[in-house]
Amino acid sequence: MSVATEAAHIRDLFDTIEELEAVASSMSEDDDRRRRLDGVVAKTLRQAPPVRPVVAGELLDLTEKTVKAWAREGVLAIHSQEPRMLLDTVRLHEVLHLVSDLRRAGKTRGLIDEVHRRLSDQSLLDRQDLANSLAEMRSGKGRVVRPV
Repeated sequence: MSVATEAAHIRDLFDTIEELEAVASSMSEDDDRRRRLDGVVAKTLRQAPPVRPVVAGELLDLTEKTVKAWAREGVLAIHSQEPRMLLDTVRLHEVLHLVSDLRRAGKTRGLIDEVHRRLSDQSLLDRQDLANSLAEMRSGKGRVVRPV
């Protein structure tokens, strides 16, 4: 399959995912339908085939060399290395969102550092122990601990 054809297939998949995400985000967070749609999005992305770096470059508007460097740095997740490098579609979708947001905000240089920071921040925010601690702090149940 040609790079253009493969990129078009992935772009169509991501467009469908974007529509589902938009519908889901229009619902309240406690709506069961929103959780179900989020589940469909996650399942669809997990079932999507891994993506070649050249195709990811086409989608992200980056060179294949840059995409491979981002993969080696951990910004893009590597699905497999042999016989050729293939990238995880779930992470590619997440990074595509971040890169698009950054470019809309006028950021064009140092994208890898900014994307890496945002992914790190999100991984912290996704931790249940941090969510519990923040909830305790907001309700006044926590205690202040200061270094000695």
